[in-house]
Amino acid sequence: MIADIFDRGAVAARRIVRQLPGTALDLLFPLNCLGCQREGKVLCASCVDSLPKLTPSFCRVCAQPNASATCHSCLESPPVFDGIRAPYEMEGTVKEAIHNLKYRGLKAAAPELAELLANYLEEHPMPGEVLTPVPLHPRRLRSRGYNQSALLAKELSKKLGLDMDQSLLIRAKNNPPQVSASQEKRRENVQGSFRCDGRLDGQAVILVDDVATTGSTLSACAAALKAAGASSVWCLVLARES
Repeated sequence: MIADIFDRGAVAARRIVRQLPGTALDLLFPLNCLGCQREGKVLCASCVDSLPKLTPSFCRVCAQPNASATCHSCLESPPVFDGIRAPYEMEGTVKEAIHNLKYRGLKAAAPELAELLANYLEEHPMPGEVLTPVPLHPRRLRSRGYNQSALLAKELSKKLGLDMDQSLLIRAKNNPPQVSASQEKRRENVQGSFRCDGRLDGQAVILVDDVATTGSTLSACAAALKAAGASSVWCLVLARES
């Protein structure tokens, strides 16, 4: 019985921590660089310089690393989005940063990671009039307490001066986690999972997420956005899985 009380207390404490703003968390847990443990930032300048950049050759459609100009998957089943762009490969310190933001409540990482996205866009511009994040299902949002992609999109909006509309996309199906699913299974799982209730009237949309694995979720989101009138949907993610 005592163990049950402690377990319930631990769950409640985690929920409270998830709801704290970044400044409050900084007071409780001073930031240390995830790469070298130097105090002050989530990623120090030296560790940012050593992050694993996604460099050619990669698929110019889905950004699959070590692929031809258009990979076999995109030739066989063309995605709905116009393209995925990512500054990094999903490994090393950038993977650690994304996992800390996504699963461990380190919301203070969002401004720094969004800065990396903004810097990437300066060098690799893409068409976009509005930013929107990949949404979580309401049940998962309640469980996690926040949407990491929305945090990135919000911070990126401030840095770029672009509008961010978090309500454009709705996740109608609570899909199971897809970490170990095949590309075909992922595509089946997310089919019809998203809807867009508004009208975009020819706007160019930048869809923001933390990581792209197969691109199935991003393609399903793009389908909903284009059905609502988006002229283009480019996907911007922090890292691309191999």
